[in-house]
Amino acid sequence: MRVAGLMSGTSLDGVDVGVIDIDHAEGADAPRWSLVTFYTRELEPAQRDQIHDAIHHGDSAALCRLHANLGEWFAQAVIDACASAQIPLDSLELIGSHGQTIWHEPPTKNERGATLQLGDAATIAERTGVPVVSDFRTRDVAAGGEGAPLVPFVDRFLFAVPDRPRVLQNIGGIANMTWVPPRGSSEPLLAFDSGPGNALMNVAVEIATNSAEHFDRDGARAARGRVDQSALKELLAHPYFEREPPKSTGREAFGKPFLDELLARHPQLAANPDDLLATLNRFTAQTIADAIKRWILPKGMGEMVVTGGGARNPVLMRQLREMLPDMTVSTGDVLGVDPDAKEAVAFAVLAWAHVTGMPANEPAATGAKGVRILGNYTPA
Repeated sequence: MRVAGLMSGTSLDGVDVGVIDIDHAEGADAPRWSLVTFYTRELEPAQRDQIHDAIHHGDSAALCRLHANLGEWFAQAVIDACASAQIPLDSLELIGSHGQTIWHEPPTKNERGATLQLGDAATIAERTGVPVVSDFRTRDVAAGGEGAPLVPFVDRFLFAVPDRPRVLQNIGGIANMTWVPPRGSSEPLLAFDSGPGNALMNVAVEIATNSAEHFDRDGARAARGRVDQSALKELLAHPYFEREPPKSTGREAFGKPFLDELLARHPQLAANPDDLLATLNRFTAQTIADAIKRWILPKGMGEMVVTGGGARNPVLMRQLREMLPDMTVSTGDVLGVDPDAKEAVAFAVLAWAHVTGMPANEPAATGAKGVRILGNYTPA
């Protein structure tokens, strides 16, 4: 089956499209699959602003309009990806769309969770002529889970190896990790959101450049700056980091309002954007390393494979290697896939799992009552 996966993450940098061919023989441990093409359609400033505004200030009219517009943008990204790779659009048999997360509330002791991803699947199906599976998180949330992370099923299904455990660390807007036992092991995996990834750094760059830039290319600003230890200590004291897995988070906790409050308390960082980037970069690295040491290392040593935009940040990668000297820290290239493509590929696989009747949540990662088939199907 040829499937396109769509991912628009919390970094708000663009819409990723991963097209894969996948086949799973009955009784086989792993599927046969290959990446046909990977494509990113960058979001225009006005589109990024519309998403920002809807997340932080949107009323029902703004959310309604964004839902429709995202469907158009996602559909165009698929069309552009196929045209760029000279793949016939009608060769696609299915599209998996994660949607744009607008709000995500994990469950508490007193209340079930709630999650909202926008991006009209009917529009995607109408524009492309391809059936769509979307809205993956809500079934897990309805079953008592966090609704995130959803990639762990794919991490085990595609990337487990027979001779060792490995940690698959994605650093997008939010950082999430999956400890995958060796292939064939019955041991449950462990997966959760460790905290902020690139989201805070991206917002800081936009503030510093008046939206002329959207990320710290090659970690250049962080490399020039100095870590503000008092601010870092305060950041690390956030109660999220003491919560035990399963747990998930998003821009609701670590977004622009969070950064605005930090700058109000530490005006010295507002006056020196490079120091701010150095501090936020260290914050991301420290929270990932602390989570690895607390919850992952006791389960067995292995390797860490980093994907997402964070894998392109040499300052962040260097800090992770320094903080985790006993682990091999590499980028997603060792998986045979572009590090930026992994999450788009994941939602292609999750869509394929839906139409083949395969449950694709991991209750050990989300806290759901049991395994569930994820997503809603929109016919072509």
